[in-house]
Amino acid sequence: MWLYQRLRSRSPHGPHASAVDDAGTDDSLVDADGEDSDQHYLSGFHAMGNFVTLYADGAVRLLVPDLEYSRASADSDADSVHRFSAFDYGEKVVEHVAATQRANEAAMAAAAEMFERATVADGVLHLDDEVLTSERVRRTIEETLRDEGCEMDECIVASGLESAQGHAVGTGPIEAGEPVIVDVVPRDRETRYVADMTRTFVKGDPDDEVREWYDVTRKAFDAALDAVEPGVTGAAVNHAVCDVFEREGYPTLRTDEATDDGFTSSTGHGVGLDVHERPKLSWGGEELRPGHVVTVEPGLYEQGTGGVRLEDLVVVTETGYETLTDYPRELAVV
Repeated sequence: MWLYQRLRSRSPHGPHASAVDDAGTDDSLVDADGEDSDQHYLSGFHAMGNFVTLYADGAVRLLVPDLEYSRASADSDADSVHRFSAFDYGEKVVEHVAATQRANEAAMAAAAEMFERATVADGVLHLDDEVLTSERVRRTIEETLRDEGCEMDECIVASGLESAQGHAVGTGPIEAGEPVIVDVVPRDRETRYVADMTRTFVKGDPDDEVREWYDVTRKAFDAALDAVEPGVTGAAVNHAVCDVFEREGYPTLRTDEATDDGFTSSTGHGVGLDVHERPKLSWGGEELRPGHVVTVEPGLYEQGTGGVRLEDLVVVTETGYETLTDYPRELAVV
């Protein structure tokens, strides 16, 4: 908010571009959400998602999503308005996120290979004559991402009871037959765009309850994808997921906002330069528009037992969605 705070004290009234001149600032470029104060102050335009405002040579120019072009042309303070499509802007963001997701898939495959090679002794996984721990799997994921040109922003390797705790990072030995949630968030070192992906693994034979949880979660996942299209709200997608879980007899935050068991999170969130951006696939989630990149990540959890989660990245298109993840979605029983 540095631009807004600096100019607000100088010129509380009048054209915002003039306030920039009066303040003696350099030319300014703001690439941010429409809720950002700098963005709104300089452009005079409010939007749900990201757009770009450039102030240079005494003029304000906007670069906006195609669906916002008419409204921005009519309602903003800009001297000129341009569409994303004219510069392939939206397409390049999808390409950057997709490239980061390729590195994520390599890291997930490295984790899967560790589980596959592991042996079981006294109910605990061993690899290369050492106990296999969450920390060791996380180090391998981080090393793989580094080789792929990324750094690790966040990483969960949570097994057994910890897998029921949503975002527990995971610690200690991994036991056979227990679900292991692996949730990886890499950031590309060059482009700075992030990706997000979750899979659930079991070494050995999972019990019937875990299999059922995953089957129901997959149904909820598919229901979310069926609902994703431009014009639909993130809230509606979230409700579609709740419908599935509730129909199968599991509690959700919609039926019990205090529940610790069942579907205890929201369906997803936007992804870009940050891992949690708008639009939300959650309560009050706004309208989805072409170019939005979002996660779809339903899960089921039971405190004292464990949990499962499945997460992919998709981009909203003019007619529906396109998946940005190329990795098996089945419960990984190895």
